[in-house]
Amino acid sequence: MSTSAVKPIPEGMHTITPHLVCKGASDAIEFYKKAFNAVEQMRLPTPDGTVMHAMLSIGDSTLMLAEEFPNCRSGPLTLKGSPVTLHLYVKDVDAAFAQAVAAGAKVTMPVADMFWGDRYGQIEDPFGHHWSLATHTRDLTADEIREGMPKGMPT
Repeated sequence: MSTSAVKPIPEGMHTITPHLVCKGASDAIEFYKKAFNAVEQMRLPTPDGTVMHAMLSIGDSTLMLAEEFPNCRSGPLTLKGSPVTLHLYVKDVDAAFAQAVAAGAKVTMPVADMFWGDRYGQIEDPFGHHWSLATHTRDLTADEIREGMPKGMPT
């Protein structure tokens, strides 16, 4: 055993890390590589090759995921939806959005300039997870955002 102190949050990790359950986790890993330039850091397969746990990097963040196991966890395809949206800030939202759609994501909200200062859009990936993608384009005060909100809200 090492005598050095173990960090309570491992190097490179953030305080909160999304952990997705995917029906077809191996396919989801390949989709996230194509759609978001994810890099596979680690995969722990069961004896039959099913993904019990995997870690991917997207930009400076980590995404954990696992296969759906009916006896203990279900993903959004089985549950017929998810209330969770993963938010991804990128340098060029239009290019990132087009890349995700080309990889097989479904557009749920096209990219547009938003009243809070982001260029922003939403997709659903083939595994039922919702993603919002954005590039921050304007720094606004809370008052400026509140003032822009009525004009920016759908009617």
